[in-house]
Amino acid sequence: MDTSDLFASCRKGDVNRVRYLLEQRDVEVNVRDKWDSTPLYYACLCGHEELVLYLLANGARCEANTFDGERCLYGALSDAIRRALRDYRQVTAACRRHDYYNDFLQRLLEQGIHSDVVFVVHGKRFRAHRCILRARSTYFANMLDTKWKGKSMVVLRHPLINPVAFGALLQYLYTGHLDIGVEHVSDCERLAKQCQLWDLLSNLEAKCEKVSEFVASKPGTCVKVLTIEPPATDTRLREDMALLADCALPPELRGDLGELPFPCPDGFNSCPDICFRVAGCSFLCHKAFFCGRSDYFRALLDDHFQESEEPEATGDPPAVTLHGISPEVFTHVLYYVYSDHTELSPEVAYDVLSVADMYLLPGLKRLCGRSLAQLLDEDSVVGVWRIAKLFCLARLEDQCTEYMAKVIEKLVEREDFAEAVREEAAAVAARQETDSIPLVDDIRFHVASTVQTYSAIEEAQQRLRALEDLLVSIGLDC
Repeated sequence: MDTSDLFASCRKGDVNRVRYLLEQRDVEVNVRDKWDSTPLYYACLCGHEELVLYLLANGARCEANTFDGERCLYGALSDAIRRALRDYRQVTAACRRHDYYNDFLQRLLEQGIHSDVVFVVHGKRFRAHRCILRARSTYFANMLDTKWKGKSMVVLRHPLINPVAFGALLQYLYTGHLDIGVEHVSDCERLAKQCQLWDLLSNLEAKCEKVSEFVASKPGTCVKVLTIEPPATDTRLREDMALLADCALPPELRGDLGELPFPCPDGFNSCPDICFRVAGCSFLCHKAFFCGRSDYFRALLDDHFQESEEPEATGDPPAVTLHGISPEVFTHVLYYVYSDHTELSPEVAYDVLSVADMYLLPGLKRLCGRSLAQLLDEDSVVGVWRIAKLFCLARLEDQCTEYMAKVIEKLVEREDFAEAVREEAAAVAARQETDSIPLVDDIRFHVASTVQTYSAIEEAQQRLRALEDLLVSIGLDC
């Protein structure tokens, strides 16, 4: 529902609504509809310059000489929008990233943090991680178990292996995305066929056909870079990475694997380099993921690793004991770190939320917030709102106030709600009698946002009167 609202708001040029959806509802700025169009494309097509600038400044992708970039440029309604698109890189110099998981994987590839194998392709070096290559490609898993076994450096000299295409192939294995110059597409297709990456091969062929049709129908356009990106519904990357979490689980916790995408295959070696001991259970993990995903674990493993314990046997990875957490809760941390997702029931979300806050995992906190949102009813909404405030969960807080607006006539009779309003008023420094109260303002906003018909106006006024009566009764006239 939020996604369709975003597309509609971009066509209308409603900057405030788009800002609300992106910043409060956490909607992805580069989401695509069934016509393969993005919010930025509609804003350009409909001539909303202010909205175009806002989308670009908040992470909308529009690289020059790509299909999306040329499509937006060709469809732009005004020269001012075309200039903004051409100045894209300056506009987005400090843009806000929405896909933090993809950003982490891209950084892992580019920086080679805790890499354990180097590929040399005609003199160009690529640092990589065995665990990711094994999880993402059967071909690489077989080669790392046979021809490349035990090698920390693999030299590829075959004349048909292009270094640019090999780098693009690694980008696809790490992130599910691929950017390649059109002059190197055939080299990339050859490598995809050699590595048995049939999905990539079919995506390249389909994208080439789409770009050719677009260029032929739009004179003057020039697409020099071909971009592959999976649809939002494609979960293969996360499922492949979840395989590493499957393998990290201690044997005594693998009885619940039925809910996971697939069990850990026999004989699969994930090449762990760190062991976390949690209440007697050993989780065999990878520093690259934990250090890259959490500043807490980076400080623990990179800056204070003298706290590690001796391995139980020769050849085992070093171990670190984690305190104040149960194996069941750490399992949720584990799957989030590797796959950016974990199945959370509202009952366990409270425990996971406090741990996610301690381990500096904001994305896991947001997942907990989504789970807690399922609990919202008249009895729980104030308590969940307090949790959202405490842990800075903006989306959950907004969902709570939106729900409060719907049931405000019943909430005003509850003491816990009245107390929450008093606390919000008291929290405003040097508050004057007529100063606004954030909680009250948010509820008023949501009440007003539902008004679209005459009958809705009367209903909204009734809700607002109930709220005003409460404020008067507790001495807060604002």
